[in-house]
Amino acid sequence: MEKSNSVKITGIIVDAVLLVALIISWTLMDLSPINKETINVQGQAEVSILPDLVTVNFNIQTNGSTAKDAKNENARVVDDIIVALIKAGFDRDEITTSNFNVYEDYEWKREGRELKGYKATHNLKIQMSTDYSEKIGEAIDAGIDNGAMLSYINFELSSEMENQYESQATLIATQNAKMKAEAMAEGLNMKLGKVVSVSDVNLGYSPYRAYSMDKDSGAGGIEMAKNAVTSIQPGEQKVYGNVNVVYRLR
Repeated sequence: MEKSNSVKITGIIVDAVLLVALIISWTLMDLSPINKETINVQGQAEVSILPDLVTVNFNIQTNGSTAKDAKNENARVVDDIIVALIKAGFDRDEITTSNFNVYEDYEWKREGRELKGYKATHNLKIQMSTDYSEKIGEAIDAGIDNGAMLSYINFELSSEMENQYESQATLIATQNAKMKAEAMAEGLNMKLGKVVSVSDVNLGYSPYRAYSMDKDSGAGGIEMAKNAVTSIQPGEQKVYGNVNVVYRLR
């Protein structure tokens, strides 16, 4: 009786070992590049959309014998600009800071550098809907008349529109990748299998620069800026989608 039970147990063990070996073999066959050929395709798309925002960027620079003096003077100028913009009809939440810095200001001489004082710089931007782009001239006047320098004017996409059209471009790019893969599979007398992997290469978009102020432009440059943004119609922005997809072939 004990011998019979021993034989049964041995048989169960052998069967289990064989089953594990078969599972390993099937797994290796499934992973083998010889049995599972793949193709790597890239899908691309381009979506055009009119920008819904226009941004005016100012640069405010002030000097002081101490860092505190430079900072306080800069804050005074910025406050004056913000008050002037609000009086011109702009909302406070349309005016934001994009950069602020206080640093030592040196003059370079033959014997070395000499500390002149401190400089504070503040980048202030006002963003509005393109529906009200005729108010750009008022924004420029409010900034320049109160001590700012005009840096640039951009036509841009809001984050909502950018996200919406990036998703649309990615969808089209994925469809484009599948079409390419199907054509490649047909050319190889094979059929398209499951997706092995997919990755998104987000190329985003670049804002349309309507005007960029040259440091030597002066007052004439301000008038050029006003004329530029009132006469230029914002061109369509390009939002791009780009995906890499790996498919199995069968």
